[in-house]
Amino acid sequence: MDVLLTINGQEHRLSVDVRMTLLDVLRESLGLTGTKKGCDQGQCGACTVLVGGTRVLSCFVLAATVDEEVTTIEGLSGEADPLHPMQQAFWDCDAFQCGYCTPGQIMSAIGCVQEGHAGSADEIREYMSGNLCRCAAYPKIVEAIQHAASEMSAEAKRQTGGV
Repeated sequence: MDVLLTINGQEHRLSVDVRMTLLDVLRESLGLTGTKKGCDQGQCGACTVLVGGTRVLSCFVLAATVDEEVTTIEGLSGEADPLHPMQQAFWDCDAFQCGYCTPGQIMSAIGCVQEGHAGSADEIREYMSGNLCRCAAYPKIVEAIQHAASEMSAEAKRQTGGV
């Protein structure tokens, strides 16, 4: 089946098997390996990406059904650009250990903030509960999300003219 996917602002015309997941298309067809393949059963969150600004588990989404823009960890900032506030907060708070879950954690954390679920540490833990970290960096991840939430809010206000 031929599909047109917009990923990180770039259109990709691909011929895919209708059974291919978005995760497999990202990794195998497009070489975007920042999105990790963890459990491949939607239980670990390592494959989290944003579709139309909403976080999704890319191992659960058929590529042929995607009709909104996909943002992966590679699409958050260019090599010459400053890091996305969430990436910077993860760095500043040392919110990763082995780093395997980090891309999924960051993408889910952005979704958590954009959905308005970063009001307290308990709320963040609840809305990040679908992303597992085997190294148990959870306290630092919550701290990073709290730091980035205020930066993302300030940036959103700058973009909308303070409204």
